[in-house]
Amino acid sequence: MTNFYKSFLTGIIALVAVAVQPAFAQSETIAEAKANCEIGEKNNGYLGVVDGADITTAVNREMRSINQQRKAVYAELAEQNGVTVNVTAKLTAEKLINRAPAGSCVQNASGRWVQK
Repeated sequence: MTNFYKSFLTGIIALVAVAVQPAFAQSETIAEAKANCEIGEKNNGYLGVVDGADITTAVNREMRSINQQRKAVYAELAEQNGVTVNVTAKLTAEKLINRAPAGSCVQNASGRWVQK
């Protein structure tokens, strides 16, 4: 990977981290669902239901709302930086997964749910 590309990606990650804060705010309901490994951070930048989990309608509704907000932020950042929404979302996913607290469930690179 060239130095230019690394610098470019680092810049995008920094922009994403600042711009997505409102879209990543979570309610107590979502925080609890994450702590219980009912939902977690997917490797594509969105929240998802952990395999085998049974979530409530309220959790599902909030998760979908957060994912819609994230998608809007990703689209805006992607346009500003001349990259795709998927690139922006994937870069954000890496940060979110790395920041997830111990005990929470996240998707690894192959899409398998694992507990940190």
